[in-house]
Amino acid sequence: MNYKKLPNLFLLAACAVVATGASAQSQFPEKPIRFVVPFASGTATDQLARALGQAVTQETKHQVIVDNKPGGNGFIGASEAARAAPDGYTVFITTNTTHAAAEHLYKKLPYDPVKDFAPITGLGKGGQIMVVNSQFPSATVKDFIALAKKDPGKLTFGSGSSSSRIAGELFQQLAGVQLLHVPYKSNTFAVTDLLGGQIQMMITDSATGMPHVKSGKLRALGYSAKTRSPLAPDVPTIEEAGVKGYDIGYWFAAYAPAKTPQPIIARLNELLTKAAKSPAANSAFYATSGTEVFVTSPEELAKFQSSESRKWGEIIQKAGIEKE
Repeated sequence: MNYKKLPNLFLLAACAVVATGASAQSQFPEKPIRFVVPFASGTATDQLARALGQAVTQETKHQVIVDNKPGGNGFIGASEAARAAPDGYTVFITTNTTHAAAEHLYKKLPYDPVKDFAPITGLGKGGQIMVVNSQFPSATVKDFIALAKKDPGKLTFGSGSSSSRIAGELFQQLAGVQLLHVPYKSNTFAVTDLLGGQIQMMITDSATGMPHVKSGKLRALGYSAKTRSPLAPDVPTIEEAGVKGYDIGYWFAAYAPAKTPQPIIARLNELLTKAAKSPAANSAFYATSGTEVFVTSPEELAKFQSSESRKWGEIIQKAGIEKE
């Protein structure tokens, strides 16, 4: 054997690997992509997935299928996405519910939010609105707090996501009130009961709650972020309304199953970043939901997720919530 030729052979092999990766990236996708959403149709995550899916379809000429897998606090959808083939044709469109809060709320998860997924990109950030039925006798946050303090534990708040749940728990902690939590499979189901008067309050994403506020069926008392929502500039922040230190929101992100090849992750990052910034997605979701476009590299998403997990863990611990 001519050992002098070995370095050249190694170089050729390395070039072949790079060429194969580049080829896989340029040819992807060659068939429809499935977006797994862990919440029900009509939720903010579902609306975002459909807006992004349309933009990706226009770009690639391959259909994006949105597959809703609600229930189990996002566990059903997360587990299915984690078990999918790592070939890039399954993308998990999710939130801090499954990838920052759940590990601090439950003793055992059927998936690992870090080990079972490959980060692709962040997708959006936003605040939530505190809403009550329009017939409920509270016109302001202070009114609601007064009623809650008058009869501790009687008033209820619903939630269909960890973002909504922890927003309600933080409200109790900082406002010094005791409410009864009613869990739902998704925020849309909670809103249905709020409209029907079965529960008294919820703090939900704007995409789910604002249409009912605009129709007059729900009343917005406050906004959960530090600054007011562009969709409801007349609604004060919950902190402005008297609950000092109140600031909590939500975020969206995209993940692939672990072990998805890096060239495919790079291609998905490119497609989803472009989709999130597209005029079509802006008009279909971002502008109407008050959500800020938030795109990242895979590495930036991994760091952001880690920091958010610590943040949500601290909030949950301070709220005294025991793991279920």
